[in-house]
Amino acid sequence: MTDTPTSEQLVAAIAQNRAARRKFLVGASRTGLALGTVALLDACGGGSSSGSGTATPTPTDSTSPTATSTSVTIDQNAFNFLINLEYLTAQFYALASSGTGLASTLLSGVGTAGSVTGGRKVTFTDPIVAEYARELAADDLAHVGLLRSILGSAVVAQPAINIDGGASGAFTTAMLNAGVIGSGTFDPYASDENFLLAAYYLSDVLVTAYKGAGLLVTGAATLPSLVGIMAAEAYHAGLIRTTLYAKGVATPSLRTNADLISNYRDSLDGASDDDQGITGTATAANIVPADANGFAFTRTAGQVLNILYLTKTAVVGGGFFPAGLNGVTKTSAANS
Repeated sequence: MTDTPTSEQLVAAIAQNRAARRKFLVGASRTGLALGTVALLDACGGGSSSGSGTATPTPTDSTSPTATSTSVTIDQNAFNFLINLEYLTAQFYALASSGTGLASTLLSGVGTAGSVTGGRKVTFTDPIVAEYARELAADDLAHVGLLRSILGSAVVAQPAINIDGGASGAFTTAMLNAGVIGSGTFDPYASDENFLLAAYYLSDVLVTAYKGAGLLVTGAATLPSLVGIMAAEAYHAGLIRTTLYAKGVATPSLRTNADLISNYRDSLDGASDDDQGITGTATAANIVPADANGFAFTRTAGQVLNILYLTKTAVVGGGFFPAGLNGVTKTSAANS
């Protein structure tokens, strides 16, 4: 009789199968890190040490002796910002799908290392949702590995992460503020539906974060890795939105709650409308949140942190990152 593989083994197998086709991008990114110039995310509201939520990098003459080192520093700041986000989602999906978080060898680096609060395996009732969760976990595990390869010794450590489903959990605070629940707690591991709503809260934000970074990339060798991850994150977000929309036929509250989450995210990141729910119109769904040109929305680093810190103000931590991010870019935007 053949033993049934564990969830951990399934995640590992999926990740291993995908490693070969991503190997080229890893090599290209290692080469391009010193050549590509990714404009610092702080320049578009990613935060500054003064707490204003904005900063402007000093232009560097490309012919000067310090140009290469400055470009590398800018690249490192951008990719270190993004790996903080990948730590969050990779841990959430890994724990929800298998009950086991990321290996410690993927968490070390520069800065104050933090632990994960909360997280456990979901007892999925829909096997399709369980399969989706394992795929999301494998992809984000690969993203962490790729970004760590790009950054090398400059990679930041995983910061403290709160993905708890209890009263002090970031998910509970977010869902209370959004109006998804009126009181009590929101446990993302309690059901398929709760898992999907929690994943929905995070997944759309990552797409806009990578879009914001991708628009600023000028290094041809660095671009494929960043855009490649963004495309995968967009697939993730579309998958989650589609599943919520479909399940909303039988459970209309799922669509309502997804729209409430969208409105809450949009209330945190400034005056512009950079978010959309899934309800759409009477004759069309709204699986792709897009502007009038059909483009995905863009958020600056500061706006992304507003949503993950659960605040409109300029702060350096809170919500899903209680002690803030590791790296240079860590301050949310001032939108109050």
